[in-house]
Amino acid sequence: MKYKHILITGGAGFIGSNLSLKLVEKGYNVTVLDNLSPQIHGKNGEYSELYQNIKDVVRFIKGSVLSYDDWKQALDGVDVVVHLAAETGTGQSMYEIEKYTDVNIKGTSIFLDILANEKHSIKKIVVASSRAVYGEGKYRCPNDGIVYPTERKDVDMAKGDFDVKCPICGEKVEPMATDENSKIHPSSIYGITKQVQEQMCMVMGKSLRIPTVAFRYQNVYGPGQSLSNPYTGILSIFSTRIKNGSDVIIFEDGKESRDFVYIDDVVNATILGIEKDEANYEVFNVGFGQKVDVLTVAKALVKEYKSSSKIIISGNYRLGDIRNNYADLTKIREILGFEPKVSFEEGIRKFTEWVNTQEVKQDSYEKSIKEMRERGLYK
Repeated sequence: MKYKHILITGGAGFIGSNLSLKLVEKGYNVTVLDNLSPQIHGKNGEYSELYQNIKDVVRFIKGSVLSYDDWKQALDGVDVVVHLAAETGTGQSMYEIEKYTDVNIKGTSIFLDILANEKHSIKKIVVASSRAVYGEGKYRCPNDGIVYPTERKDVDMAKGDFDVKCPICGEKVEPMATDENSKIHPSSIYGITKQVQEQMCMVMGKSLRIPTVAFRYQNVYGPGQSLSNPYTGILSIFSTRIKNGSDVIIFEDGKESRDFVYIDDVVNATILGIEKDEANYEVFNVGFGQKVDVLTVAKALVKEYKSSSKIIISGNYRLGDIRNNYADLTKIREILGFEPKVSFEEGIRKFTEWVNTQEVKQDSYEKSIKEMRERGLYK
């Protein structure tokens, strides 16, 4: 074993807690730095399932990435840092700008400042980036070939035209798998903060000669993800509404799509990044490599829960949302030998089986919509 002690920031979260348990199982010592955010863990974070799963198997520090002292304590004796701590949620980021930039950018800057200016034992950095850095991602235009469209126009979406257009000729374009060399042009504050976070770590990693790896995760899902967070995680949001007997409200026309990647696959990819030297100073997509539209997601959940909830295609939309994005996995397959194993169909079954064992959470979806509508971000 090349490394012995791994720090996971945000290690009590969905990805972090699963990664923590897998690393402990493999024989690593794990420290977790996490603030047990109420948005993820509920009002009493110490009682959340995610925290309970790790509390007796890791060295846990309840603290913030915005605290220099918490960082110093967490970094003591550590070989590898897996930096997962971040505020997540595309829609929320568009009106809680200071919170997102503070946690995602300033929190990272404190960490890197310590590495640049103080003694430490860090030999590797793994940073969680996001598919959000691509914005709309890669498309093919019948006239202009491969293009990278900008955000869709409000005036078009207001008329029910949600298609992505070529930035050169204005024709409708078809989505392609987005590779790591695709244009970086995020369309939300969240995406911008993840781009900056990724670039800061990669630049400073090279400067300090600390091998650094960035993973651009697609839509991660599976047992254990927060069912009470109305700002991120479409499977959780829909499931909570269904369990509360509410209708499932779909934005746009239901044909917008995402790449859903199961938590076990994400954990396995991340461990490859920790353990393999071939990953050093590289950026990788992590996804399943297929696009699934939102209407398909809603129908699958209603079927699995045997629910009578109605699926309503609202025609409403959020400014900053992308239409499509799915990952080209060629690079991570060739360099790290990663192959996702859990299909969307199998993953949905595992996820819904877990949800059926959980207490029904309060549905805060309408609250999140109200917040966006009041700010002119939901139409």
